[in-house]
Amino acid sequence: MKNKRCIVIVLDGFGIGEMPDVPEVRPQDKGANTAGKLLSHFSKLRLPTLEQLGLNNVVECPNSIMLFSPKANVGRMHLAHEGGDTFMGHQEIMGTHPEPPHRAPFSDVISDVEQQLLNNSYDVDRVYRDGLAMLCVNDAVLIGDNLEADLGQVYNLCANLDQISFSQLRDIAAHVRGCNKASRNIAFGGHVSNLKPLLDAIQTRQGKYIGLNVPKTGVYDHGFEVIHLGYGVNIKTQVPHQLNDVNTTSYLYGKVADIVGNPHGVSYPSIVDTTLVFDLLLNDLDNVAHGFFCLNVQETDLSGHQQDPEQYWRVLALADQGIHAVLEKLTEHDLLVVTADHGNDPFIGHSNHTREQVPLLVHHHNVQSKPLGTRTTLADLGATVCDFFDASAPESGRSFLSEITISSTNLDAKSEI
Repeated sequence: MKNKRCIVIVLDGFGIGEMPDVPEVRPQDKGANTAGKLLSHFSKLRLPTLEQLGLNNVVECPNSIMLFSPKANVGRMHLAHEGGDTFMGHQEIMGTHPEPPHRAPFSDVISDVEQQLLNNSYDVDRVYRDGLAMLCVNDAVLIGDNLEADLGQVYNLCANLDQISFSQLRDIAAHVRGCNKASRNIAFGGHVSNLKPLLDAIQTRQGKYIGLNVPKTGVYDHGFEVIHLGYGVNIKTQVPHQLNDVNTTSYLYGKVADIVGNPHGVSYPSIVDTTLVFDLLLNDLDNVAHGFFCLNVQETDLSGHQQDPEQYWRVLALADQGIHAVLEKLTEHDLLVVTADHGNDPFIGHSNHTREQVPLLVHHHNVQSKPLGTRTTLADLGATVCDFFDASAPESGRSFLSEITISSTNLDAKSEI
């Protein structure tokens, strides 16, 4: 059927409780429950749209005034990727079977990266903190470990875009990507006048990782741009490619546009502001009758990294309003899914992602009270999106579309959402 839409909204870092394997593989995340702790901490406040979609059906927070929603279609999804990574979480959502990540501190590859850049005529210096070194390229780019993701899995290239263009940064990133096997290299920057804010943000972890406290650099504040360069991800097995084969366009908003390949679709990258990403989505929903739309709310994740529950709740409230506006624009043929990619518990006591299960909140006209159970991989969502548009299945995942198919018994039912 033409003229139907699937909208997926990813609340970045909004987990609903630790994964069963956390005590063995990530003991630092024991007790993590991003959503549960937030609902308990702000127990007298509501997120009315998420409440209606069944958030507290899966969070089960007894302290919150948010109620169980008896007509909601809800479940939960487990992470099939190791750790709790935004990049791999979104690749998994798009139908990828995650491979075990390569783990090594940047110090293990610093000499190879340094030589590669010198061979290509870049000015390269080492910058030291606590006996560890980062690379400084052309007095504009700092290269080192990502201290927000699982340590050793991701390397950052952070630039002052007043001193170097984003195109030049991409060229540097291509050279760096070519000589390391980390699961992701992230090249990003903003306008911060000089290199000092980046140098002042250098931190070390565990005596072997060195990187930046990125929010303190100020690069997010003015002219932020980013590209994520993954390792071992085949975009031809993912949702946007499969949908393109059946003449369905994919629209990506915010961080998901930075990290998911979408060569035949429409992408809005390097956008962090929650209100802006929703405005772009709502505008497209006013003008596009058929397609796949995926939006990432990055500011929830940033609030978790900052260990700031109040800011986290403010972003959730904005997102809740945005989701309500999306619901207002849906037709009877449209499908809406609200989920997350991992956790980022602002109460856990560290500033990294937390390895958590994620909510699966589904809305379709006239479909009510459908239990979706516990899915073993985020890729089930990607498989469902492809199934919804009668496209070939992605690499991984099992569709749950048949579990929310409208039956003759509820064709006349009225959804309260």
